[in-house]
Amino acid sequence: MNLSNIIEAMISDMLEERDEVEFQRNVMAQSLGCVPSQINYVLSSRFTPERGFIVESRRGGGGFIKIARISSDKDTLLMHVVNSVGFTLDERTMQNHVMNLVYKELLSKKDANIILSIAGNNTLRSIPQEYRDNARAAIFKQALLAVIQNQ
Repeated sequence: MNLSNIIEAMISDMLEERDEVEFQRNVMAQSLGCVPSQINYVLSSRFTPERGFIVESRRGGGGFIKIARISSDKDTLLMHVVNSVGFTLDERTMQNHVMNLVYKELLSKKDANIILSIAGNNTLRSIPQEYRDNARAAIFKQALLAVIQNQ
């Protein structure tokens, strides 16, 4: 298991116990034998809003990090995702949104597979690359709105 996965697992374990955790970046880095920037990398790549997290970083005093799960009712969370998607959406970010929604049980695996299929690069390959992410964003948002309406 690589260091990024270990850091992610450690933070995820802390989040299993409660929806919000706070820790010192330097203390965690020292306990793992890595540099604090490695912690920053994991936070910025794996604990993102697309995956349902809010990360706050405070400078000074050893660099405290606060991570919280975004929580609310099902329709509100789905609308949050719809509203957070701008006019473009790359495939990787869409996949992260869908994985987070399935994890939070806001989207069934069946609906997730349909959305990933209809808005994936294979389906959109006939659209010129410069317009593909725009089309994906529109399709993704409409699919989530359909899920909300059919609940």
